[in-house]
Amino acid sequence: MTVNSKNLTTAAPTRRSLLVGGASVAAGALAGTGFSMAASAASTAAPKAGAVHASSKGKQLMSNTIVTKDGTQLYYKDWGPSTGQPVVFSHGWPLNSDSWESQMLFLASQGYRAVAHDRRGHGRSSQPWNGNDMNTYADDLATVIETLDLKNAILVGFSTGGGEVARYIGRHGTKRVAKAALISAVPPQMLKTAANPGGLPMEVFDGLRAAQLANRSQFYKDLPTGPFFGFNRPGAKVSQGLIDAWWAQGMMAGHKNTYDSIKAFSETDFTEDLKKFDVPTLIVHGDDDQIVPIGASGLASAKLVKNNKLIVYPGAPHGLTDTHKDKFNADLLAFIKS
Repeated sequence: MTVNSKNLTTAAPTRRSLLVGGASVAAGALAGTGFSMAASAASTAAPKAGAVHASSKGKQLMSNTIVTKDGTQLYYKDWGPSTGQPVVFSHGWPLNSDSWESQMLFLASQGYRAVAHDRRGHGRSSQPWNGNDMNTYADDLATVIETLDLKNAILVGFSTGGGEVARYIGRHGTKRVAKAALISAVPPQMLKTAANPGGLPMEVFDGLRAAQLANRSQFYKDLPTGPFFGFNRPGAKVSQGLIDAWWAQGMMAGHKNTYDSIKAFSETDFTEDLKKFDVPTLIVHGDDDQIVPIGASGLASAKLVKNNKLIVYPGAPHGLTDTHKDKFNADLLAFIKS
């Protein structure tokens, strides 16, 4: 489906303020130039299963933990038959691998090996002070792939995870990769610059940082209640379960890690990474994405990635892997099989 980004106009949302108390100025920036309105404008060896191992520093590591070169412990899930073709998932901010459970269960039931890790500073992984940047995220993904010796893998990245996948290919190539998928993904770049006039102004991301510092828990309730799942749209069928799960995952993540990650997902330019894609690539985006506007992301990525298949979901929000999971699961499976 071809979409003219100029026609992607949306109504201003009605949702509770993203900021409280002294952060009201940032709230104004977020409401006035934020996500909804912007959418209108634009390696260590793997431990043996079931065992507990001690690291070189004496820490006890469970069998589903991988340690990076800088000592960061990465939690991961490995579902389905070990002989199945691996599908590796990279999650969005500030979530963790639990956000992929519908896709992982579906594909594992189809005979695929579904693997997903909690990004450093997120979920059950450790919370290092440093390394909360796309280069390190991509290198961590490489550590997971190489430690588990995954080959002929399909890499699937959602939102910030799409940036992680792009930077992985940019830094590590596709020798272990058969296909890639960018879902509601942040590439090529979210921030508005002279070279990227369709991006979002810095005030938006400054507003996010201010909101997180003011009241992270409330902020993590407001995003899923409003724009993330499109629950601020007239007639939306609101799921309290999705809101609660989003909040719970966000609060598992480190405060410093998620704060730093805002800069990572917004300011990183993935243009050159996308140009290095040399495997079939699926790009899926909703045309009512209030978080990562389709014009500066999905549509722009489709112009840079060779051999891509673009699927636009009319009216779909950012969190389409949940709100449109049946359709998305079917589209993803068809792409994998193609």
